[in-house]
This record gives sequence, C-alpha cells and structure tokens, in this order.
Amino acid sequence: MTAEHKLFAYAPAPESRSVVDIAPSYGLFVDGEFAEAADGKVFKSVAPATEEVLSEVARAGEADVERAVAAARRAFTSWSALPGAERGKYLFRIARIIQERSRELAVLETLDNGKPIRETRDADLPLVAAHFFYYAGWADKLGYAGFGPEPKPLGVAGQVIPWNFPLLMLAWKIAPALACGNTVVLKPAETTPLSALFFADICRQAGLPRGVVNILPGYGDAGAALVAHPDVDKVAFTGSTAVGKEIARSVAGTDKRLTLELGGKGANIVFDDAPIDQAVEGIVGGIFFNQGQVCCAGSRLLVQESVADELLESLKRRLGTLRLGDPLDKNTDIGAINSAEQLARITELADAGDAEGAERWTAPCELPGSGYWFAPTLFTGVTQAHRIAREEIFGPVLSVLTFRTPAEAVAKANNTPYGLSAGVWTEKGSRILAVADRLRAGVVWANTFNKFDPTSPFGGYKESGFGREGGRHGLEAYLR
Repeated sequence: MTAEHKLFAYAPAPESRSVVDIAPSYGLFVDGEFAEAADGKVFKSVAPATEEVLSEVARAGEADVERAVAAARRAFTSWSALPGAERGKYLFRIARIIQERSRELAVLETLDNGKPIRETRDADLPLVAAHFFYYAGWADKLGYAGFGPEPKPLGVAGQVIPWNFPLLMLAWKIAPALACGNTVVLKPAETTPLSALFFADICRQAGLPRGVVNILPGYGDAGAALVAHPDVDKVAFTGSTAVGKEIARSVAGTDKRLTLELGGKGANIVFDDAPIDQAVEGIVGGIFFNQGQVCCAGSRLLVQESVADELLESLKRRLGTLRLGDPLDKNTDIGAINSAEQLARITELADAGDAEGAERWTAPCELPGSGYWFAPTLFTGVTQAHRIAREEIFGPVLSVLTFRTPAEAVAKANNTPYGLSAGVWTEKGSRILAVADRLRAGVVWANTFNKFDPTSPFGGYKESGFGREGGRHGLEAYLR
C-alpha cells in the first residue's frame, strides 16, 4: 500500500477463529463412519498463512479405496432405487445445513486454503449451498432434462478435487452425482482436506444413508487407485492438465465415463471503447481473485494499443490499493499462496519472465514474515513466445500483451493449448457477440469476469478438458 493510501488505512477486522472447532486428528469417512487408514498412515494439514499445523489427517491408501468403493457399491442399490423426490430431500437438507454452518465453514476454508475470508464468506459458501439447492430441484425431474424419458444413474462415481476451491469443487461434483442416483467416493487435495471432512459430518447430520458419500483424504497414490478401480463407473477430475492426461490414459479402453476440468490460460480482451475503470476492476477480479489460483483466471490481458498506456496506469494505481495479509481479516484482498510447492512454481515462472526480457511491475506491499506469499505482479513487453504467456502460472501474475485489430485479438487469445475461459470488454454488443463466437473457450464473459451460477454450465476445450459441470448439462455426466 502506498504512502498516500496509508492515510486511509483500514483498522484490522479479524474474523474469530472460535467459530470453528478443528479436532487434533481426523479419520477417513467410509460407510458413514470415521476410521483410521488401513496402514495407519497420517499427514498434516497446514495453514498457508502461518505454516501452523491445523490437524493430523488419516492418509488413504489402496486398501482404503477398496473399502470405500465397496461401501459405495452396497449403498448404490438402495440409493438409486429411491424416488427422485426423496433423494432431493436429502440434498435440500444438506444445502440448508451448509447455510446454517456457513460462517464456520468459511473460517475453516480460509484457515486451510489461505484465501481471504471475504471470498470464502461471500463467494464460496453461497455458491456451495446454491449448487445443492439447484440439483436438489433436479432430482425428481431427470426425465425432463433432455437425456431420455427414463435416464439411469451410472453407479459409483470416483471424484478427485483440487485445493483452490475445496468445498465448491466438492459441491460441483457431489450434488449432481447424488441427484442422479449415484454414490460417491471423493478424494480431496492433500493440502486442503478439512472442509471435505466437515462435509462428511454434514452428511451424517442430514441423515444421508451410509456409504452414499465417502471421503478419502490422501495423496496422488490414493487418487490413482480410485481412478483405476474396476468397480468405479464414473471418474470426475478437476486439477492440472498433466494429471488429467494421466487419468485419460488410465481409463482408456475401459467403459468408465470421464469428465476432466483442467488448466487454463484465459485471455481478458479490452477494446478501446471499453469503460476503463470497469475493465480495471474486471482485470483485478479476473487474475487476483483467490491469488490467481483459479483455472479460469484471466491471466493474459490483451489490450488495444491505443488505450494500453491509460489502462496500465489505472491498473497499477488500483493494484497499489490492494491489501495483502491475514486472510481472516475482513479487509484483506490478497491472501496466502496455498503451499510452499505452489509458491515455488509461481516464483520460478515469474523469474522466467524476467530472464526472457519482460518488464516486471510488483504492487507495493509488505509480505508477512511467515507463510507463503507472493505480491500481485504484472509483466509488460510480453510476447506470445514467453513462458509466462504460454504456461499456466496459477498465481497472482498477469501477462500484458497488446493488439491493434479484433482479428489480431482473437488470434492471440486462441494461440494457446488451453480453452477454458475468456473475457471481452467493449460497449458494442455486436462486437461482444462477434468476438465471443470466434473464441475457442468454454466460458466467455462479457464486461465481467469470474461470475458463476449453478444453472450455468462450465468446462473447456483442448487441454482444458472435456465435459461440463453445472446447469442441466452437468447432469449428463452422471446419467446413463
């Protein structure tokens, strides 16, 4: 924060940690009960902002995957036989409990993930509840979803989710699976297992039948065993493109259904007639929301040459007002990077930007002495050949490129192996439609960015994966 802004500095407004009670240890959630891992292995969940150990968690192995899949298979017979309206009642109940416990869950997510409480409280948790409400409504209407008059569930769904939106990704996976009559074995990311385990408690609180949802915290070996298990009928994965390719190879030649939501290198295109201040807010929200740890982040800014200087001046001024620090402080804009490993990845790619000749600008802010932190950063003088323009950084780093014509903007936006998201900023509706129609991206936002709704499908093209989650389209992946 610059000196002139310190005159108007916000006083600390920390959210209380007392609203969440984190136990010293947690087991796996299998067949309606918490249990130790078969081999007794455990790992620690660490708060990224402080490096404090939050809890010790059982680490699932192959034997635990076997147990959980067997429990899900047993539960499938009775769960899938329930009338859709009855399944919907459970989902409605889960959604209401999530709303009732939203403050607790928001604090938990902030502690375990490192993102600001403002985001978990105002974005993540409302969307989590909304997804369960939305798919609860679909449970007794599947015959009208456009997938045949009597669509059937697939069976056991093996789901692997990432660490950037732990509870929201869980909702995206579990809500449609249960609404369609499937049972679930879910593996949360090893750096953020706690909200999934709290969700297991919510399942018990809602009276969900045993074995319908099973939660297996663990590392990549547990995820690989789940994906490869012969009694898993459906695999859903959100995460890196490299792991997604491994999963695709693993299920090739089997009859398993697969959806993949992978990496991205989204282009945020600003034309010369765009409202500059509005575009700046969209750029900031597009890349610095959740510290840029968003698969659909607008990590490439394509700005028309004639307004590039004006926009960059305004953008730098805005970045100077962002508040980095304690994620539990309600005034915080930029929280902690999720892990030391991710921070090293961001640092390595940013250093590559320097080495390749791009010009770095970093927002003026002090980094805390402990935890994992990276200041909001942008690079100018970037070309299509730079690594920072080609590779997914997954951090608060923006690459700025310029263009002269709409055709050049589209060509540069599409010049990527990814195809998950894009943004278009202009006052002309005809230009929005013309450009959006030519962008090879699963989601295109117009004069906004990172807006989500449970009724709207989400997914990508090319190396960003295939299949859709959310909306009516999200049911298709869980129906036969």
